[in-house]
Amino acid sequence: MARKFDIPIFYQSPIISQVKRARQLSDPKKRDLQPSVLNFGPVRFFLARHFGFCFGVENAIEIAYQTLEAHAGRRVFFLSEMIHNPSVNADLQARGVRFMFTPSGEQLISWDALRPDDIVVVPAFGTTVEIQAELDRRGIDPYQYNTTCPFVEKVWKRSTLLGEGDYTVVIHGKAAHEETRATFSHTVQSARAVVVLNLEEARLLANAIRGTCDLEIFERHFRHKCSEGFDPARHLSRIGVVNQTTMLAAETHEIARVIRRALIDRYGANRIADHFADTSDTLCYATNENQNATYALIEQNADLALVVGGYNSSNTSHIVELCEKAMPTFFVKDAEELISKREIRHFSLTLRDVVMTENWLPDKTPVDIVLTCGASCPDAVVDGVLLRALSFFPHTRDVNEVLAFYSNLKLNCPDNLQSL
Repeated sequence: MARKFDIPIFYQSPIISQVKRARQLSDPKKRDLQPSVLNFGPVRFFLARHFGFCFGVENAIEIAYQTLEAHAGRRVFFLSEMIHNPSVNADLQARGVRFMFTPSGEQLISWDALRPDDIVVVPAFGTTVEIQAELDRRGIDPYQYNTTCPFVEKVWKRSTLLGEGDYTVVIHGKAAHEETRATFSHTVQSARAVVVLNLEEARLLANAIRGTCDLEIFERHFRHKCSEGFDPARHLSRIGVVNQTTMLAAETHEIARVIRRALIDRYGANRIADHFADTSDTLCYATNENQNATYALIEQNADLALVVGGYNSSNTSHIVELCEKAMPTFFVKDAEELISKREIRHFSLTLRDVVMTENWLPDKTPVDIVLTCGASCPDAVVDGVLLRALSFFPHTRDVNEVLAFYSNLKLNCPDNLQSL
């Protein structure tokens, strides 16, 4: 039986949560990736089979709110945003939580401001060995209030084992992201490491493995994100690939394939087992499920996509990237971004800024809208976006009438499934 987390009621929703429960009961093994369809007449919403809070996020939220409740009146600090969602972080701040660092690592609160009786919570991304040591030095247990995602910790453990086996760890991730900074810090305690952002950089690394990459090119791309004393001529003979868990799983697979091919070219196919470690089991199941569900969404040939989440959320941005290849896509943090039927405010991945778009809703009937979100976005926020978009269409069917199908789906499940 899957672990049931204690999530505050205000993050749940009467629409999205009901659809999710019905789909889970009717398809407990998650084999059906087809989206749920909410047909309101003039507008139809296609909801991804998998989206929203994952295991790691629910675990972090449960620990965070239980900590606040159990220690009312004490000072509570988070090392940084617990997850990359503005509504969740704003609620925590409204309850008195203070963040010590920005997501990019800029320190907001001095270490000297801490007292030994303060509570310091480690966010879901984890933190670096250096920060753990600093907390310990000041008499604060860095593991007592730890919301690090178990799947992130799994990557750390595998990286340690790779290092003990004299492998270099290639980390597929964004070097400035909290999770990658944490993974890099833990990895270099026992292994050499280098961070690779994308396939382009993976191909440069592959050329270095083959001995055809100019040292100046390597230095320009990797010197700021590899372990101290890293020598491409000596340290790229045995490799294991791990990832920042929010990256595109398909891209991680392709990066691993490119590096494995280079090792075969250098050492021969008959010796590849000595030079390349299979680390495919470190990929985050939730990230993979959400991305696979997004591929199924794209196949619906909808008119547009609304992707909901924090603008600094890595996993959400990758879902946006997938949708953008197939349809007009609007990355919004909440319902307030849907200004009117004519105007929408959204985040542009290309410009790295919030922009305004006019005439975003097509003049047709019905309008088909893909609706999904990142792993750190509450169902309640997605509900708000759905209802806001729905308000732009006259003469729609009643929400309860539309949800009736999913109520029946839930009720008609076998008894053994209803107990899941």
